[in-house]
Amino acid sequence: MASSVLALYRRITRWPAGHWLFSRAVCFKAPYFGSITPRFESLEPGRCSATIRHRRRVTNHLGTVHAIALCNLAELTAGVMTDASIPASMRWIPRGMTVEYLKKAIGTMRGVATPDIPIVEAATGYDLPVTVVVTDPAGEAVFRARIAMWVSPKPPR
Repeated sequence: MASSVLALYRRITRWPAGHWLFSRAVCFKAPYFGSITPRFESLEPGRCSATIRHRRRVTNHLGTVHAIALCNLAELTAGVMTDASIPASMRWIPRGMTVEYLKKAIGTMRGVATPDIPIVEAATGYDLPVTVVVTDPAGEAVFRARIAMWVSPKPPR
């Protein structure tokens, strides 16, 4: 059974401007991510990609995309990928993030999140490392993050 976020993505992206609508819906649920105005490109179990445009709102004093905007893109794609991938009986929360800034971030940034291990249903919680690679318009990696997600069973209702 598809998660509710994955089911919403599959339903809404069939419409004209569906990717834009899905992106707005995610930012409505988690308003802070609206600060980077993301656009989701794809979502499937085990993979999520989204972009942010290089514009003044996300630019630092050097004229490049700000490091925290890249961190926001990484956390957003990792979280949505995890939500779309875990069994319905599980929940998740980020526990930490390690980042590497590889080169100047100029232009539209594309973040792709993938899990480092298989996602499984479990009776106890476990660490799920998620890697996010952010690339520039030339496809070169400018940023890499490893986000530690804690995946655990939902409490009984």
